[in-house]
Amino acid sequence: MPNTDLDHIREVYTQADLLHSATEVEAAIDTMAHAISQTLHDRNPVLFSIMNGGLVIGGQLLTRLEFPLQASYLHATRYRNSTRGFGLEWKVPPMVEFKGRPVLILDDILDEGHTLAEIIDYFKREGAAEVYTAVLVDKRHDRKARPGMTADFVGLEVEDRYLFGFGMDYHGYWRNAPGIFAVKGL
Repeated sequence: MPNTDLDHIREVYTQADLLHSATEVEAAIDTMAHAISQTLHDRNPVLFSIMNGGLVIGGQLLTRLEFPLQASYLHATRYRNSTRGFGLEWKVPPMVEFKGRPVLILDDILDEGHTLAEIIDYFKREGAAEVYTAVLVDKRHDRKARPGMTADFVGLEVEDRYLFGFGMDYHGYWRNAPGIFAVKGL
């Protein structure tokens, strides 16, 4: 069981390494929004934010996309506030009709990508015209769920460390941290 004592949670934040400031993250989101707009502006897409991590990036991107779209969310997880993954658990399936339309899946991070890979497969299997992915952060390592896996739209690439902030959490906390942080020593 992870230590969720609030003193420990606060200490993790104060000792963390800031990898990208809020200003750098905002600039990356602007760049992502421009690229997404170039690709999807005339396509009538449906955007699905993956909860809980995709909440922040979804909200940030939506206000920057100036074209007609529908937005919703889904909730699928493997982590359950832990540091290691389990089997995929669907908590809330997609609730907006997407068959025959392009889908953009928004998430906070592409780490190994097992959750994202299963969600992509679901949308393809269920009739999305095309499936795109956008992540705020892509971790650089060679443990991806599929060889060469990457997102279509990436805000920032980061080193392989335990991250939190801008939607990413540390044991369920600090999704609200104003930047991308790495836990000291991890």
